[in-house]
Amino acid sequence: MSVYETEIGALRGGPAELHRYRDKALLIVNVASRCGLTPQYEGLERLHERYAARGFSVLGVPCNQFMGQEPGTAEEIAEFCSATYGVSFPMTEKIEVNGDGRHPLYAALVGTADADGHTGDIRWNFEKFLVAPGGEVVARFPPQTEPEAPEILTAVEKALPDA
Repeated sequence: MSVYETEIGALRGGPAELHRYRDKALLIVNVASRCGLTPQYEGLERLHERYAARGFSVLGVPCNQFMGQEPGTAEEIAEFCSATYGVSFPMTEKIEVNGDGRHPLYAALVGTADADGHTGDIRWNFEKFLVAPGGEVVARFPPQTEPEAPEILTAVEKALPDA
């Protein structure tokens, strides 16, 4: 099953309708509001703004599986992201990315290796997956990799539909 065929709710209710991104490049990131890496929201927003007109989007996926660092309700998460970091990119409902309750979206992502060869379980908040138009997962980046790191910018440029 393609990432774009996966059913997942939007943070503010209703379906996230991932099929709308089928012809775009998409950076999927498991996010948390109370993590040392939370300031990455700023870089994710800049990345989203920089490439949105060229067929790109960031998709934030809240997850509370790492030391309870995303305990908020959907409303609290949305308010925090908007007020603190000016987040405008789409966000999904809070899900599990590891274990028996792993959401099908992440089941479709975790087989992709990062540059060090890591596949499988998500290691921490802010692990990033780049999905090319059509649904192929083309890159995985560790949580500590900043959203505007050269390797992410290069991969995004290469994955853009007009590239």
